[in-house]
Amino acid sequence: MTFPSSQGATVWQVVFTADFASEHQWVAGRSWAYPNGGPTNPGDNKLDHLTDAPDHSRTGTFRATRRADGLWDTGLLTTEGSPEGFEVRTGDRLEARVRLPVGLGAWPAIWTWRDGGNEVDLFEYHPDNPDLLELTNHVRQAGEYVRDEAVRPGGVVDLGVTCGRRDVVWTLNGATVFSDGRGVGRDWHAHLIVNLSVCAGRYHPPPDSSATELSYTVESLVVWRPQTRPAA
Repeated sequence: MTFPSSQGATVWQVVFTADFASEHQWVAGRSWAYPNGGPTNPGDNKLDHLTDAPDHSRTGTFRATRRADGLWDTGLLTTEGSPEGFEVRTGDRLEARVRLPVGLGAWPAIWTWRDGGNEVDLFEYHPDNPDLLELTNHVRQAGEYVRDEAVRPGGVVDLGVTCGRRDVVWTLNGATVFSDGRGVGRDWHAHLIVNLSVCAGRYHPPPDSSATELSYTVESLVVWRPQTRPAA
């Protein structure tokens, strides 16, 4: 992608293409976004018990399965601590194609994290609000609830977020749906997290008592980075 500017042309280059099976790109089943790196996070009202089992994340389908102790084994991948150690930077654009979950209690998200913060959420979703996406910039405290008929349990959506210095902009199926006018600042950078959490019931309903598995799929995840070429 190339866009003209007064200084030259801004050329967007792919700097990261997710290969969820890659142990070079991703670490499974632990994250410092969870207390002590996991495996549980009850303070965020989650029933999660993080697992590094490949069938819970490495295929791109992020699964949660009920445990005998009342918690759920949940899939999480992060670039934090991986050999590649990829980080999103100010100006980068994340794009993902996602198949949303169906079952109550499912809490999928794609987000960023570093050193106890630096969180920008590409999206969060809860099937009890079937047409609603939660879009949040926790770095400078801005967010929006977006309703759209394309958003539904089991639906496939194309999501994007550009993490600008003064503005974070989200898109849904190619159309801008929220521009926060806040941004992330000049020197922001953070690791990627992709996961499926399970709600404990305080803010959203927990899974049905008969449910044993929840899932959603990330069909693709790409990060673009802008580079400006001098004007001719």
